[in-house]
Amino acid sequence: MDDTSKVLMQRYELGRLLGQGTFGKVYYGRSIVTNQTVALKMIDKDKVIKNDQADCIKREISIMKLVKHPNIIQLFEVMATKSKIYFVLEYARGGELFKKVAKGKLKEDTAHKYFKQLVSAVDFCHSRGVYHRDIKPENILLDENEDLKVSDFGLSAFAESKRQDGLLHTTCGTPAYVAPEVIKRKGYDGAKADIWSCGVVLFVLLAGYVPFNDSNLMEMYRKISNAEFKFPNWFAKNVRKLLCKMLDPDPSTRISIEKIKKCSWFKYGPNGRPKQHEEENKSISSLDTNSVGSTVLIEGVSRDTTQTHVTDEIEKQESIVPMSINAFDIISLSNGFNLGGFFEDSFKKREARFTSRQPASVIISRLEEIAKRLKMKIKKRAAGLLKLEGVDEGRKGILSIDAEIFEVTPVFHLIEVKKSNGDTLEYQKILNEKIRPALQDIVWVWQGEIQEQSQESEQ
Repeated sequence: MDDTSKVLMQRYELGRLLGQGTFGKVYYGRSIVTNQTVALKMIDKDKVIKNDQADCIKREISIMKLVKHPNIIQLFEVMATKSKIYFVLEYARGGELFKKVAKGKLKEDTAHKYFKQLVSAVDFCHSRGVYHRDIKPENILLDENEDLKVSDFGLSAFAESKRQDGLLHTTCGTPAYVAPEVIKRKGYDGAKADIWSCGVVLFVLLAGYVPFNDSNLMEMYRKISNAEFKFPNWFAKNVRKLLCKMLDPDPSTRISIEKIKKCSWFKYGPNGRPKQHEEENKSISSLDTNSVGSTVLIEGVSRDTTQTHVTDEIEKQESIVPMSINAFDIISLSNGFNLGGFFEDSFKKREARFTSRQPASVIISRLEEIAKRLKMKIKKRAAGLLKLEGVDEGRKGILSIDAEIFEVTPVFHLIEVKKSNGDTLEYQKILNEKIRPALQDIVWVWQGEIQEQSQESEQ
C-alpha cells in the first residue's frame, strides 16, 4: 500500500500527515471497526534494512508491548506489507510538550503535574527493566486532558543489554539532555542516565530553556560533565535542591527515583503542602501497587524483577486494544513481537517458534533433557538463552542450536529455536524428528500451526 491510499488493510482510515522521521511517516488514523482515533506510524522496510535497524524495530515493539502505563503512549497493533511496517499507536491530541515549552516557561503547578507524571512513567519503565535513553520534551506528548504521555522508544534498552560490568555502553540520546557518563563512553547505568534527563526536562519546564547550551558542542559537553549551569532567580529553593540532586555529574551519588518521590516539591508542589484535590491522582503514582518476586524473560534473557499488580486504570487502557488482536498477534512473526519474517524469508529455514503455558523453569529443564538425550553439550549464555552444541563435526562444522525464551505474560511464553552454526538439513532433521516430538506435551502451539489456524478462521 502506498501513502496515498485512504484505507489501510481494510481496518484503518488514513488521515492527515502528523509528522515525518528517518524511516517513515506518522498519520492521523481511525479504526473502521471501533471508530477509535489512532496514530499510524508507517515505516519504510527498505530504509530499515539498509540502515541495519531491523533489531532496533523489533526491540522497540517488544518494549512498547511491555510498558503499558497511563503516562506512556500505547502500542495497539503492528501490521506489515512487503514494503511497509505499521505501528498503530494511541493518538495524543495535545501534541508535543516541546511546542508548549517553546512558547516560554510553564506555571510551576503545571510543571509540577507534568514532572510527577514523567517520573511515574519512567519509574514504571525501570521496574520492567527498560531504560528510555532519549527523554526530552520532543518525545513527550499530551493527550486531550493535558496529561503527559512518554513516546518514542526507538533508542530504549532492556536491562539485559548490559555487559558483564553491569553497564550499558551505547552512546545515544540528544546532546542537551544526555547524562555526563553517557558522553564519556565508559559505561553507564540506564536508570541513572534517565534520571539526569528527567532533571533537564524539569529545568526546561520551569525555565523555558535548557540548562546546558553552547554553540560549540565540545564546550556544551564540558558544561554537562561539570554540571555547570545557573538557576533563574524565580526558581524556588526546594526546586533548586531537587535539581542539584538530579543533575549530579556523579551517577553514584545522583538521587534515585525513590528518593525523588520523597522530596517536598515533588510531593506537594509549589505550595509546599498537600493539596485537597491533586490533579496528579490520575497518574499511576497514585495507584496502590504490590510487588511479588518474578523472573521476566525478554529478548531471550532473564532478569529478576517485581511483578507489579496495578489497579483498574491500567486494565482499562489495555482493554481498548482492538478486539481483533489475539494472543498470536502480539507475539507472532507477522504481527509484532518479532519481525524477523518481515525482513528475511530464509528465517523460516533456520528458525522455529512455539508458545507454551508452562513456567520458564519447566521449559529450560525440558530443553536440557533434550540436549542430554541428543548427546549435545548445553551452555547457558545467559539465563533464558541456551545453546545446544554437537560433539562431532557435520558437513558444515559442528551443529549449534540456540533456544531463546521470551515472556509475553508470566504464564505465557514464546520460545524461538534456531540454528546458529552447522548444516541446515542436519538441523531440520533433528528439529523435526527429535526436538519437536520431545517438546510435544509442553507446547501450546507451533507458530506455523497458529498461522494456518488464523488463515482458516479468516476464510
